[in-house]
Amino acid sequence: REHTGKSLLARWLGEYSKGKHSYANPGVLVSPEVLNKTGGQTWDTILDENPWLKTTKLVAKPDQLIKRRGKAGLIAVNKTFEEAKDWVMERMCKEQKIETVTGQLTHFLIEPLIPHKQEEEFYICMLSHRYYDELLFYHEGGVDVGDVDSKAEKMHLPTGEAMTEAAVITKLLSKVPAGKQANLASFIVSLFAFYRDLHFAYLEINPLVMLEDNTVVPLDMAAKIDETANFLCAQKWGPVDWPPPFGRDAFPEEALIRDMDGKTGASLKLTILNDRGRVWTMVAGGGASVVYADTVADYGWGHELANYGEYSGAPSTEETFMYAKTLLSLMMKSKHPDGKFLIIGGGIANFTDVAATFTGLIKALEFYAADIKEHKIGIWIRRAGPNYVEGLRKVKVASDKLGLNIKVYGPETHITAVVPMALGLIAPLPEPDLSEACGPPVRKMVPNPGSKPSTQKPLPPATKHTIVTATPET
Repeated sequence: REHTGKSLLARWLGEYSKGKHSYANPGVLVSPEVLNKTGGQTWDTILDENPWLKTTKLVAKPDQLIKRRGKAGLIAVNKTFEEAKDWVMERMCKEQKIETVTGQLTHFLIEPLIPHKQEEEFYICMLSHRYYDELLFYHEGGVDVGDVDSKAEKMHLPTGEAMTEAAVITKLLSKVPAGKQANLASFIVSLFAFYRDLHFAYLEINPLVMLEDNTVVPLDMAAKIDETANFLCAQKWGPVDWPPPFGRDAFPEEALIRDMDGKTGASLKLTILNDRGRVWTMVAGGGASVVYADTVADYGWGHELANYGEYSGAPSTEETFMYAKTLLSLMMKSKHPDGKFLIIGGGIANFTDVAATFTGLIKALEFYAADIKEHKIGIWIRRAGPNYVEGLRKVKVASDKLGLNIKVYGPETHITAVVPMALGLIAPLPEPDLSEACGPPVRKMVPNPGSKPSTQKPLPPATKHTIVTATPET
């Protein structure tokens, strides 16, 4: 959230600028708790903790990862506390359509109004690439800044290289009045140190205001931090809220899987895209999860794709059971007259014991067997790796016992072939004989009429070779 980013800046800017710059007031975040007069956060507690709200003019706006709030009429400016409170309460937990997305407004940021002139507004953005960080700066800011990619001054800084004020002035601030360049360059160097050390991946401030006394104030901030740096930065970050994008509700099941992921060496991820969708996936591997999601979309079923996630890194039987049970519980929340699909897929595992993970899957299937039949859920499996034959055989036996009619395939079938079969777009392939391990899938080469004849020389005739093992004597 913007409030989180500004709170981090308020906490650390003084240290990274060695006391030269500061940011005193990140505002206050108002949550839906204010609708409950007996809840944790009330308007009275907000006032008690932030007495400045009564003595200054205010700005109020939603804080839910929403872009272009000003153009959408979602910023209230120059309000008293009572006016800002009324403005927030009129919109709290109400549906709002922003461009093509409809969602509920649930969190608002109230902060002090900073009177300033238009010419005191600037634009700055920092973003990370694979081998360098990029800075974009434009000498004009605000809602009408336009296409900054095409007109901003740009600076590339290789990963690990130090930033200097002289380089910032030369490459970014040539159009800034000379009297403001030194202080603005000092702020940018401090901001970049904050950005890099706290593992931000993106940070945009628009507008960044520099007042007549050379005080620098960020008015509107959008930022992303790298969640995987939590083990490095948790102490500096403090409590961080990870809100879903506007228009998509946060699900407790996502929080459950996220909590499990933080306590295991395996990788467990779950994002709900459409909780009423018909196509659900339980995919082993981060790369495979992308492939399956893309395949569902390529076949024209993207609007029915319900989730995105993965279970990989050798999760235990119990972890797989909890993951599968969570997915199935979500599938049972709504019925569809034509039924639903659960595609359990993955590539060929390197070290994950397929039989062990499928033992957890079978426990979840046994738990929800009656519901699976009631909701007409078709289950399709394609998996390979260590002990995959035993794992597929166990699932097939459980399927026959529970009457679930699960289709199982191994490495003889292409990784995404189960998708069109599950969706009824092609006839199901015969299931493999699970009495022994299967070979790789056999496919005929696709003829290409426009291909050039090969210029490769034919292979030499076969000859006999003797393999000699080297020894210290030889």
